[in-house]
Amino acid sequence: METGTAQELSSEDLAGIRWHKSSRSNSNGGQCVEAGPLADGSGRIAVRHSRHPEGSVIVYTRAEWDAFLAGARDGEFDFTE
Repeated sequence: METGTAQELSSEDLAGIRWHKSSRSNSNGGQCVEAGPLADGSGRIAVRHSRHPEGSVIVYTRAEWDAFLAGARDGEFDFTE
């Protein structure tokens, strides 16, 4: 199992991802992201821009993704001026 955040994914890796878009996203466009687990059993999570699915993909380890979600739930990214 791979533990790093290797960013290069093969076309087979990309084809195996079941992408999920937030239920808070609307269909009017906007700046949304999609995320999905790689099907290789590594636990890694891929993230891409939903308006540009052919563009770049960022890959996170499961621990990195869990830390991000915990921070989001705790309001860590509720930026104020």
